[in-house]
Amino acid sequence: MSGNRRHAFLVSAVLVGGALLLTACQDSDAAGGTGAAQGSSAAPAGAPSGAATPAGTPGGGKAGDATGKGTAAGATGSGADTGAGGRKPVGQACGADDIAWSAKSESQGGGYILITAKAKPGITCYLPAALPTVAFGSDGTQAGPAEQAAGRQIQLSGGTAAYAGVNPKTTKENGGKELDSIIVAVGDSDPNPASLPVGTITVDRPVVTNWHTAAKDAVPVK
Repeated sequence: MSGNRRHAFLVSAVLVGGALLLTACQDSDAAGGTGAAQGSSAAPAGAPSGAATPAGTPGGGKAGDATGKGTAAGATGSGADTGAGGRKPVGQACGADDIAWSAKSESQGGGYILITAKAKPGITCYLPAALPTVAFGSDGTQAGPAEQAAGRQIQLSGGTAAYAGVNPKTTKENGGKELDSIIVAVGDSDPNPASLPVGTITVDRPVVTNWHTAAKDAVPVK
């Protein structure tokens, strides 16, 4: 091979090799750029892919209210159901020791004992829509109902009073227990019944009315 031809061949080989080397570098740069673009959307180190959204944010496990406090699913709140999707506070039930009691004999309807119940100062409570518990003597003879219909709940507060009438003797025959006091409670489970002096009375099959807000409605019918 002549010197000119050898020189031309070497120049061609250098040019081809340079072109191949340039192509390889461009391919490497393109691959690196793609990896960087993919890495920009990857999760931070330590955060697993598909991690749950924190509670309190959209899609979280609790529904946040306007103040940012979570409200448990299905919570209905406290109080009595009004029947219209709402609830109202339930008042404190009266116990015998929440009440200032009094009792006196009345002559209407052949004679009976009128029981008056008022809340003690500073107390607001509710007498349940149930028969007062009135008992007599050491054997605990208890008065039965003097009315057919059930009573209603009464709120006691301040000067508001509730009244119940007791007929200690409903039998016409002679006889019965001679007593001078009665025991009054708000329900059979009341732990603090009150003893009220009533003078000497004869007790035989006693009855008591429901609670009423007017004394005239508490006269037991024989």
